[in-house]
Amino acid sequence: MSLVVSLLVARYGYAAVAVGALLEGETVLLAAGFAAHRGLLDLRLVMLIAALAGTLGDQIYFALGRRHGASLLRRLPRLAGQLPRVQALLERHHTGLIPAIRFMVGLRTAGPLLIGWAGVDPCRFTLLNMLGAAVWAVLVGGLGYVFSTTLQRLLTDIESVEEALLIGIVVVGAGLHLARRFWRR
Repeated sequence: MSLVVSLLVARYGYAAVAVGALLEGETVLLAAGFAAHRGLLDLRLVMLIAALAGTLGDQIYFALGRRHGASLLRRLPRLAGQLPRVQALLERHHTGLIPAIRFMVGLRTAGPLLIGWAGVDPCRFTLLNMLGAAVWAVLVGGLGYVFSTTLQRLLTDIESVEEALLIGIVVVGAGLHLARRFWRR
């Protein structure tokens, strides 16, 4: 990997994981798992930071939903459109929904907000949210690590393409995120 990319990842990688996990973060977490396998980051620290920041982000969205849910739903009709789906899921799968919401396309950010508005007990949400964030961090970060391990076994000289692969992970993830946002509109 080029010295510049290696230095950037080593210097800002953990901060990128924290910011990414506060928002949606799958792409950043996959890339961090890849970088951890390449020796640029510590996988355990990547997973810990992702779990903590992911928990914090969803707690913020949940608190916003509890406090300002009704006014947000009036001002954001696309968010209000997700409400029936979340309410139906809450009625059927109350306990499983909270940890699983971060894995659901289209509900990653809106879900905690709507769950907060729906009046779920804050302590219950916090415990289940922490569980979901921990599972998410281990699965997604581990997937990036395993992806790098598999590529290393398949390619005899992974060092020559690892910079392109790391950048490719970020570009593809960002492209998918933008495409999903465009598709929703």
